[in-house]
Amino acid sequence: MNLDVLVFSAHPDDAELSMGGTIALLSKNNFKVGLIDLTRGELGTRGNPELRQREAFNAAIQLKVALRENLEIPDGDIKVNKENMIKVIISIRKYKPKIIFAPYHHDRHPDHGDANSLIKRAIFYSGLPKIKTFDKEVPQQPHRPKKAYYYMQTYTFEPSFIVDISETFEQKFKAIECYSSQFYNPKSTEPQTFISRPEFLSYLKARAEFYGFQIHKHYGEPFFSEEKVELNVSNFFD
Repeated sequence: MNLDVLVFSAHPDDAELSMGGTIALLSKNNFKVGLIDLTRGELGTRGNPELRQREAFNAAIQLKVALRENLEIPDGDIKVNKENMIKVIISIRKYKPKIIFAPYHHDRHPDHGDANSLIKRAIFYSGLPKIKTFDKEVPQQPHRPKKAYYYMQTYTFEPSFIVDISETFEQKFKAIECYSSQFYNPKSTEPQTFISRPEFLSYLKARAEFYGFQIHKHYGEPFFSEEKVELNVSNFFD
């Protein structure tokens, strides 16, 4: 299956928190979107990997994506090494996305920055013919996506562009709510974490409102591009 968009994240729930509205919007407009989590989030304070996996697939259903996979790289140990690089390159060459989304390089969680380094390198090396990879023993062809964009997690940055997610904001939150083990649940007896506090979800809404305000919309999600983003004449008056 060839994808239009491939979203990489360090942990299950990262993609939903950061760009769930954009993912839902792309799917709604008939773009094929895939989600690939690098780790199972096994170091998470709350829940367990098996539960987190079920939650991740339920969230993927909410966002109506074409697929969701996990590369099972060790949580807390996303090394930029040959083994991990090949795993990411195989995924890129297998699905041949036109666009890749990945974590921004600077963030509170070290895994997010490490994931950025790994994915950025894999995007480049995936286009080199002399790097050989195989999918089920079949040689893969080189592939490099046309664009790579980076999404915001905890730390903010000056965005290159903002996507209007007003029509999919509620869908984004339904996907987030699938992770009942991770976020605020008054019935939970597990330890409280940075993201399990009730104010965390309020913060997510406020941030979406803030970036939506920047583009005169109700809700928005910010992204960073290392390359200039083209604006066509047809978009001047939108």
